[in-house]
Amino acid sequence: MPRQMVILQGDNAQGKTNLLEAIYLLATTRSPLTTAERELIRWQAWQEPIPVARLTAQVCRAGDKLHLEIALKGDTRPDGPQSGLVTKQIKVNGLPRRAAEVVGLVNAVMFTAQDIELIGGAPALRRRYLDITLCQVDSRYLRSLQAYNKVLLQRNHLLRLIQEREAHPAELKFWDDELVEQGSYLVLERRQLIAELNQRAKVVHSQLAPGESLALLYLPSLGREAGQDLTQTRQAFEQALGQAQGREIAAGMSLVGPHRDDLQFVNNGIDLGIYASRGQQRTISLSLKLAEAGFFKDKRGDPPILLLDDVLSELDRQRRSYLLAWLADYEQVLLTTTELEFLPAEFLPRAAVFQVCQGSVGPLN
Repeated sequence: MPRQMVILQGDNAQGKTNLLEAIYLLATTRSPLTTAERELIRWQAWQEPIPVARLTAQVCRAGDKLHLEIALKGDTRPDGPQSGLVTKQIKVNGLPRRAAEVVGLVNAVMFTAQDIELIGGAPALRRRYLDITLCQVDSRYLRSLQAYNKVLLQRNHLLRLIQEREAHPAELKFWDDELVEQGSYLVLERRQLIAELNQRAKVVHSQLAPGESLALLYLPSLGREAGQDLTQTRQAFEQALGQAQGREIAAGMSLVGPHRDDLQFVNNGIDLGIYASRGQQRTISLSLKLAEAGFFKDKRGDPPILLLDDVLSELDRQRRSYLLAWLADYEQVLLTTTELEFLPAEFLPRAAVFQVCQGSVGPLN
């Protein structure tokens, strides 16, 4: 058993997922479920003069104690809350901090029933997954990602001006250089991460699905060789930009770079994102998340917090037993369930069990 297993039992729509989302948000400064921060403020709060959401936590790690706080403040407008802007303030031990200074202080891995979308969903979901994972262990990656996104925005604006004959293609040189400078590091680190996850996920998947194989492939838009080293990646990036310039001007947007990368899951050359069954995709997503947790554990020297949102009900008995046995290597696990029957009888007495009802957490009746 892990040192701290917390089981949160409750009916659907009672707030179990909200609690795990809040913990993940404090760890990464980003929600695992939405990219729209206005959705993190309770909809009833938008009826108030000043809509606010506030998260706080006391974190103990290796004898060090931290107080984390994230406050979200909505700016309501006459045309309705959906247009309202949200400002986010982050504090550590009472002092204001930027997101880049907070991400990685606490590592968390979240399992949800929606994880199968990582396998067969849009490429943007897989890029976001890679980015959030890397940002938790590499502050340089986070800074490069932030800089890359800013450069990409400016470059796309310039491409539209060139398309409308309001600017000259020669003006792209500056933004091309910046895009290459920041983006090459992203490509390099993504390739290394996927290589590590691939090795771990293969082993896990062989236990979860005997007889089936799994491989994770990186598909950089710069070509399969990009990411072998920084110099080679820069050269490939520069060449790709030169070859794509005409198409980019015609489209009015940047068509090559890490913002167009993808991650593919294959079995003997078969794209599992297309041909795997829902059950197979669930097994693949579980293998990926278990590999991610192992990656954090080895990379940081500390096991991450594991957040499992109603995943047991989606697994058969064999996979459920494997997952519960695997959790024994981790120090803090929070697991939600609608029914305690999904857990073995011998498992419950060694865990702290709470009930979640209408947004409140209390002892199980």
